[in-house]
Amino acid sequence: MINQALDIPPLPPEQAIAWFKAKGYQFSWDWSEMWQSAHSRAFTVAKVTRADILADIRNSLVEAMENGTTFEQFKQDLTPLLQRKGWWGRQEAVDTVTGETSMVQLGSAYRLRTIFNTNIQTSLQVGHYQAMTDPDVLLARPYWRYSAVMDGQTRPMHRSWHNIILPADSPWWDTHYPPNGWNCRCTVVSMSKREIERDGLRVSDMPAENLQPWTNPKTGKTLYVPNGIDPGWAYNPGKDPVGHALAVARESAAAMPEPLRWRLLADLEG
Repeated sequence: MINQALDIPPLPPEQAIAWFKAKGYQFSWDWSEMWQSAHSRAFTVAKVTRADILADIRNSLVEAMENGTTFEQFKQDLTPLLQRKGWWGRQEAVDTVTGETSMVQLGSAYRLRTIFNTNIQTSLQVGHYQAMTDPDVLLARPYWRYSAVMDGQTRPMHRSWHNIILPADSPWWDTHYPPNGWNCRCTVVSMSKREIERDGLRVSDMPAENLQPWTNPKTGKTLYVPNGIDPGWAYNPGKDPVGHALAVARESAAAMPEPLRWRLLADLEG
């Protein structure tokens, strides 16, 4: 699995930050318990079962996006706080769904890297999606080009999608809009017909769908996911409206105990 930290731009898009702030909060024990677009509505970290710890991680991510913080600084700032609160290392813990006790990995440098990469990259891609779907932008640049980071860490399928160009309303983007897996670094570039011709490119044929079976380890249910996309990532996070997410966030925050509830509601009202 690729796990290279993603540095973020010094001036991240306001849409990306607004989308992330609008999320609610959800406890989960395993990453597979929240599926695809559920992540557009609620922020979660597997095996975090305390509201204050979940809020600490979320607020650190907001600060990173607002300040252009690197992963190393994010890790340096957050690690001591999580250690003080006991959410660190391998410990015995109780599965909130099954009630079973087992030895599990809580906080670690590796997990913080995954948390940082996943949330930052998804938020940035959502902000990018919102900018590209502005009606004036769509009118001028109605085609989207898939752009992979073409280096030694790029997944083979993501490499094969590099320079695929399809209309912005193609259903292919419903399942293949980045990120398309843990630590995926791909993005999408909007283009006009003139730019496509200028660069010697062409609009692509609709790629054939190649679905692979995957069995959810928590439920035992077998699902079919597109080849090259990690299970749980075959969706477009930008399609969930911020307004709906904000309503869910307020409902989630209102259910939390004081004083955390008022802190979260104040954040949402911004």
